[in-house]
Amino acid sequence: MTSPQPAALSHLKVLDLSRVLAGPWCTQILADLGADVIKVERPGVGDDTRHWGPPFLKDAQGNDTNQATYFTACNRNKRSITIDMAKAEGQALIHKMAAHSDILVENFKVGGLKAYGLDYESLAAINPRLIYCSVTGFGQDGPYAERAGYDLMIQAMTGMMDITGKADGTPGGGPQRVGVALTDIFTGVYASTAILAALEVRNRTGVGQHIDMALLDVGMAILANQAAGFLNTGKVPQRQGNSHPSLAPYQDFSTADGSMLLAIGNDGQFARFCEAAGQPEWAADPRFATNTLRVQNRETLIPAMQAVTRTRSTAQWVTLLEDKAVPCGPINDMGQAFDDAQVKARGLVVNQPLAPAAIAQTAIESIASVASPLRLTDTPPVLKRAPPALGEHTDEVLAELGLDAAAIAALHCGGAV
Repeated sequence: MTSPQPAALSHLKVLDLSRVLAGPWCTQILADLGADVIKVERPGVGDDTRHWGPPFLKDAQGNDTNQATYFTACNRNKRSITIDMAKAEGQALIHKMAAHSDILVENFKVGGLKAYGLDYESLAAINPRLIYCSVTGFGQDGPYAERAGYDLMIQAMTGMMDITGKADGTPGGGPQRVGVALTDIFTGVYASTAILAALEVRNRTGVGQHIDMALLDVGMAILANQAAGFLNTGKVPQRQGNSHPSLAPYQDFSTADGSMLLAIGNDGQFARFCEAAGQPEWAADPRFATNTLRVQNRETLIPAMQAVTRTRSTAQWVTLLEDKAVPCGPINDMGQAFDDAQVKARGLVVNQPLAPAAIAQTAIESIASVASPLRLTDTPPVLKRAPPALGEHTDEVLAELGLDAAAIAALHCGGAV
């Protein structure tokens, strides 16, 4: 038997100076693909999200610890080292790591790292091959460049909140944020894509480059079809709950025991639904014969459909439609989602044991997370390490830099690490 191939990015070293979500989401993607990601954190404090709880991780007895679960969502497969970059010794350590890194990701305010000699120009002079990715709220230039930017603020500014939620004038109507920090997450995904593109350029030129990622830019980009509609018609999209501005029926429907979701995207699917529901005449009705007509006449169609969908349970509708290529499913809570047969079959929950030293530090024995959705047949994602305890790998990484035990002890004594 041939040995398995190395992970896709196992040859790369990543210096992660980012915290919270967008930057760490990016570096976790790289880590899952095999890159050696070293996460630099503040001594004694660490990434802000270590303290963003509840909820908190539980110890072996089921009691809350002081470790927030938030941190675990985006820091798997990394090594944690604590460095005080305000100290000259700390800056020297980061310079030394940057000299041997392929990628650096940071999300400090614009110009914030220049005072420490850790900006792109300073580090590129040490390592011209370095790919340096900056993640900020509003980018490196423009009138808002100096502002701090958070996901919720970006959702509000870009119009995402204005198109999310129930329509004005209905119970509960008004702008709503998306239930997860969508802009942060998409920024992390876009950043990883940009980094991989920069790596391809470096393969040709031998030179790295600076990547300028802004939450605002990503927030505008992911408006997708809603933005395209506005830019090409001048019509501002309106909130409409779970229905779709361009498709019908494409929303939630009441059932005999709750709700279900129908996502009908073409006329064939609609015709098959009508046949199964015992209403074949709907597909031939001139008001509903095409998607555009159904959108125009949704105020007539949807109440008629609701009267029919209430006659069966959600499970009965799913069973009825699943072999007819009509997209239909339950509206699950989180527990139901993770209990779903397909979620289980795809192995989407992973549980990683902590190293003995980390268990001693945190009283936590294992951490669960959602598996990487990247499925590469020859070089699949790897599970090397659970989300690290604060500074868990400090001495290990310093030794790899060539420091002996005495030098490491001196750095600890001086508070640089």
